[in-house]
Amino acid sequence: MPTTPTRKYTTSDAIMLITLATIIDNAITNLAFLVTKRSIWANPFLPNLHSRINTIIQTYLGVDTAKDLRAATKVVETIQKQALTTLGEINTQIVADFKKQPDRRDEILNTLGFKAHYQDAYKTKSQIALINLLYSIKQNLNATLKTEITTKGTEASSLEAVINFADALKNANITQETYKSTKPTNTAEAITTFNDVYDDVIGVATIAAKFLKEDKVKQAGFIYSKLVAAQKAMSNTATVKKAATTTTPPIK
Repeated sequence: MPTTPTRKYTTSDAIMLITLATIIDNAITNLAFLVTKRSIWANPFLPNLHSRINTIIQTYLGVDTAKDLRAATKVVETIQKQALTTLGEINTQIVADFKKQPDRRDEILNTLGFKAHYQDAYKTKSQIALINLLYSIKQNLNATLKTEITTKGTEASSLEAVINFADALKNANITQETYKSTKPTNTAEAITTFNDVYDDVIGVATIAAKFLKEDKVKQAGFIYSKLVAAQKAMSNTATVKKAATTTTPPIK
């Protein structure tokens, strides 16, 4: 009797496949540049690879699971993008508005969690860092500090938006994790199929990351380990609690 092959990845099948799909999404977004470096990737190469991943998800994980997980992942990504945009605007305004008061500027940024979490949230797209930052703002932005910041020019609506993003992102992550809990498929055929597509997409990711070495933000969209970490950000609440500031409420 032939033995069941070993998976080439350590995550669940669902997380692996969704991460591969994300890599190909990013490749399609950057297609105009990538094909100047590797013409073989011109259409329909990447869309066909994306369709192959979707077919594998539907075949081995179930149509409903695939659809729901993709939808949940898209919600998380949308909230993350919106939150980072607003946080970036707030950070820039505080730095500029308090330029003549550097000690106060640094104290505000530290109190709100920007010093501890913003770079990881923005550069590596860490959901843990982003959640910690959002909850730091939610917990520490009292009425006095809010008035001080808005008097300088930052809109109150921007501050209120990031507070709302805290619970929205946490809840979206919980929903996403529910769909990721799909039991792994153990048939030899399935694992062989998973390994094959994993190898193919990792090849794309490795080459694309090299092409984009001068743009670290775009490059991060092709680093499998970072994308998996983002997918799994809410799987270990103990990690979140440990990383959070002491004033940050526990994430349940």
